[in-house]
Amino acid sequence: MQLELPLELGKFKMGDAQLSDREEIYRGVNPMFAGKTVLVTGGTGSFGKKFAEIVLREHEPKSLRIFSRGELLQLQMREQFQGDGRLRFFIGDVRDKERLSRAMNGVDIVVHAAALKQVPACEYNPLEAVRTNIDGAANVIDAAIDNEVEKVLAISTDKAVWPVNLYGATKLVAEKLFVQGNAYTGGRKTRFSVVRYGNVVGSRGSVIPLFYEQRKAGRITVTDDRMTRFWLTLEQGVYFVINCLEQMKGGEIFVPKIPSMRITDLAEAIAPGATQEVIGIRAGEKLHECLLTGEEARHTREFDTYFVVEPEHPFWKKDAGSTVKSLPEGFEYSSNSNDLWLSAEDLLALIGSPDLRQVD
Repeated sequence: MQLELPLELGKFKMGDAQLSDREEIYRGVNPMFAGKTVLVTGGTGSFGKKFAEIVLREHEPKSLRIFSRGELLQLQMREQFQGDGRLRFFIGDVRDKERLSRAMNGVDIVVHAAALKQVPACEYNPLEAVRTNIDGAANVIDAAIDNEVEKVLAISTDKAVWPVNLYGATKLVAEKLFVQGNAYTGGRKTRFSVVRYGNVVGSRGSVIPLFYEQRKAGRITVTDDRMTRFWLTLEQGVYFVINCLEQMKGGEIFVPKIPSMRITDLAEAIAPGATQEVIGIRAGEKLHECLLTGEEARHTREFDTYFVVEPEHPFWKKDAGSTVKSLPEGFEYSSNSNDLWLSAEDLLALIGSPDLRQVD
């Protein structure tokens, strides 16, 4: 199966970096949202707020439902959007399938962003992580099928690949559930896919606000000076999700091609001249992150700015005549072997906006 339209990640306008050929965010007109009802789980988080901002500004949904647990965060979001009549707020938890099902009544598109994401919190509260990230994913799948939602896209993470912590393990299971969820739809129209990407600049819990705080004392703590990570902005992540919604057929895992950065370069960019103290790698932390394994590469197609991991299941109908590029045997997409890198200047260009320096 071949995707019909080009899918751009965008806005890598970074001086003389290797990414100079990607200067604009892909903002194609997306008729998919016109007159549709969209629901975002975890909608008061970093992703949900940016998704709402872009979709309400650039598209014409009938309504956008924000599903989350926090009434205060919903109040703050309502005030932020100044009472936009297309926004609807639903108090609820993805652990509660009955509430999810009621919230999805009449919904056309679901973006599943709700999750427990903090590695230490998941390690300390493992059953809570399982109930939210795994049981919650299963509830989203069931509710979507029962309500005949057209498209459901789950947000995943590089930590789901070769997981070494519970958070990553729960997201790996969630990915498997969403891919295989297509086998449960029968004659219904519901389709499930996944987006998997790396660290988001300025998102809640990002290391960047920590480094900004630490630079006041002239000392930055780094767990390991060899560490590398994938990075993209929240806006880039949202545009990628929107375009994957347009392209998805059901069962794909979409992986954007995004730049890497060394943690020591990140610290130097934020706090030039500050002392960098290596404190040792934390429990459940990797030196490098991987977005695509060698095993997955065997059933992955490569496009100019992204990869598509195709499912290995009977419901997936392959396009035998496709000329889309396949990956070489043993290919692995890791942050330390990436061919796209952020310099200090590139990163500062990304976090130049003051709002990206704070935990939202």
